[in-house]
Amino acid sequence: MNEEIDMCNEFIKKVTVETKKNDPIDPDLYQKYDVKRGLRYADGRGVLVGLTRIGDVVGYEVDETGKKIAVPGRLVYRGYSVEDIVHDTEAHHQFGYEQCAYLLLFGELPTQTQLEEFKAVMGSMRVLPPNFTEDMIMKAPSSDIMNKIARGVLASYSYDPNPEDRNIENILRQCMELISRFSTLAAYGYQAKRRYYDGKSMYIHNPDPTLGTAENFLRLIRSDKSYTRLEAEILDLALILHAEHGGGNNSSLTIHVVSSADTDTYSAVAAAVGSLKGRRHGGANIRVMEMMDDVKAHVKDWSSETEVAEYLRKIARKEAFDHTGLIYGQGHAVYTISDPRAILLREKATELAREKGCEEELNLYNIIDRMAPEVLYELHGDKKKICTNVDFYSGFVYSMLNIPRELFTPLFAIARIAGWSAHRIEEIVAGGRIYRPAYKNVSEERKYVPIEDRVESVSEGPVSYEEEDVHTAGPSD
Repeated sequence: MNEEIDMCNEFIKKVTVETKKNDPIDPDLYQKYDVKRGLRYADGRGVLVGLTRIGDVVGYEVDETGKKIAVPGRLVYRGYSVEDIVHDTEAHHQFGYEQCAYLLLFGELPTQTQLEEFKAVMGSMRVLPPNFTEDMIMKAPSSDIMNKIARGVLASYSYDPNPEDRNIENILRQCMELISRFSTLAAYGYQAKRRYYDGKSMYIHNPDPTLGTAENFLRLIRSDKSYTRLEAEILDLALILHAEHGGGNNSSLTIHVVSSADTDTYSAVAAAVGSLKGRRHGGANIRVMEMMDDVKAHVKDWSSETEVAEYLRKIARKEAFDHTGLIYGQGHAVYTISDPRAILLREKATELAREKGCEEELNLYNIIDRMAPEVLYELHGDKKKICTNVDFYSGFVYSMLNIPRELFTPLFAIARIAGWSAHRIEEIVAGGRIYRPAYKNVSEERKYVPIEDRVESVSEGPVSYEEEDVHTAGPSD
């Protein structure tokens, strides 16, 4: 067996050299053929590939000459400002994620009666199907919770009596079940990981159908099922802020693309989970936390703006932390002056920091919030306006809630499944055409060589092209 493994590894190592040599493409060719890399124009604007009525992300306006004008960031769900949704939720002392899910799915704000009915239905769906936990989670644990969620989504196909029906009523039922169950899938996947990978105790609590997503999640991941009202409120706020972010972010685009192929709901949603897992998309807040660990270890006086700014310069000059030059939690593809999600989360984080005794750490975050854009401007000039994004504070909030880091990105998925569901339904109702963009083939045609005439190539090592220097960290979009 070991000999077979060694043989496989040696072969893969050898062919990897050839793969690296053949795949790089000269960056000049992208300009020659006017390719919009990442579906973006040179100034960072996204290429318009679709229309949506679900959400809007505003960070700039375009004047009559086509020039981008930076404006304070706005996030809009079905025409309503997310700030208004959050403030109304707080004014009525309610948890708001379920109201957001209702709005995104059905396009209108619910009355109190409609909301209570929706919450009751969602609560009844939160329990996983019979034997699902034992067969699909406990018998196949995963070290990565996002992979476990994706597998759980695909496994749900087998428990659905009508998985292939593309009728909107059936798809809506499937989406509501997934929205209600994502928190359970994540929590149980985490418990299995604790038991089988970490050697710790595992706690499997039943969801409470009378509770919303935020309360249930805290209840399911904690051994004693306890949490404070403030803890649940700030987690609920984070879920609201991550529930939707327009159709252009990578995972929502994935839902549109895969749904346009006329596949089932579970395949489309699992693909979106895979997208969100990516470190350039949903994993950014973990990188913030890793950076902050490094800052706290190397900055002696957390209250000194001078000392903090000097260490940020080292990070930006690729002299410290991971040597990428990125200050994580800074910059966004759309937001320029401000990220409204970061502002709302920072306000609530201040309240939680007082309860948890984390004011000193919060002050460090606030100093970096103020200083990082100045440091980046000092080093890179006015190439792009930089603002603190939501990832900068979300990881800090989750850590104050004693949520393990391996659940940070799953929490993003627990929130975003509402937006994904709305986009899937929109694509089916209004799309009507499979996505099929073009790729320019830049390889030369070659004369076919019969196998007896082929000579084993001698590699001179992979050809590499340096990527464009980027000084902003990719945020959770």
